[in-house]
Amino acid sequence: MQAKRIFEIIFNILRITLVAAAVTSIFYASWQNLSISILALVLTFLPTWIEKKYSISIPLDIELVIILFIYASLFLGEINKFYIKFWWWDIALHTFSAVAFALIGFIILFILFKTNKITSKPIWIALFSFCFSVAIGSIWEIFEFSVDNFFGTNMQKSGLVDTMWDMISNCIGAASASLIGFAYMKGSQRSYLTKVIGYFIKNNSNIKL
Repeated sequence: MQAKRIFEIIFNILRITLVAAAVTSIFYASWQNLSISILALVLTFLPTWIEKKYSISIPLDIELVIILFIYASLFLGEINKFYIKFWWWDIALHTFSAVAFALIGFIILFILFKTNKITSKPIWIALFSFCFSVAIGSIWEIFEFSVDNFFGTNMQKSGLVDTMWDMISNCIGAASASLIGFAYMKGSQRSYLTKVIGYFIKNNSNIKL
């Protein structure tokens, strides 16, 4: 409970800074920053909405990663220009987000496998995890393109070059997480990420997919 309380404090601090950014944007009539701040604020509640909507338990670690990614990409990256200040910012975000989405894809298919709703070999489950993550990454690139065109932002930076490096980073992150998932099924690896997978499966054994 103490750990949960600490995580909640962190979440609320991040949300307060987004509210402050929105208010400041109104004061300076910066409507672009206002839109980004509101979008980021709404998205920070996405994990909680998913938990309630689908009655699942998301590990606090994963929930924090999701919220930090939203915060780092939209608030720090766009409003505070971290994409410009740090050349590696975009690459790091895409790599780590790809890891998270590949794990989500793995967990979905693994639960189906454990509940005997599908039969598959570990290699195919790992491949699905990889493809799932890369697909989400592609959708994010479409999102960046759309935001740039509708709100006049510069999320794509150098256009095609930025998009391709983002996709390469997505593939690297997705491949890494998929291999971890594969090793988990084969029982040949124990790491922090495999503990997260084990936690999710243990606490969501009654999921109906």
